Amino acid sequence: MQYIRDLLNKIKWDKNKKPEDYSIAYFDRVLNKKNEIRFLDIKRIEGNFMVVENLGQESHIPLHRIRQVKNKGIIVWQR
Repeated sequence: MQYIRDLLNKIKWDKNKKPEDYSIAYFDRVLNKKNEIRFLDIKRIEGNFMVVENLGQESHIPLHRIRQVKNKGIIVWQR
């Protein structure tokens, strides 16, 4: 899980990366399906969770649920 946290931080802080080009696919247990969000929807990383805001509500998504990271629709990381 350390690697995915490192990748998310690199996308956020590396001046050569454009966060708006990235999306994150994760498995949603409530909906029982894979869900994809824009990287820019991630408010912050807290421990082993990414905090996402949707319609004014914060959701804590465990990093181990992340299945893919895409850059302009091309998979650059997957589990």
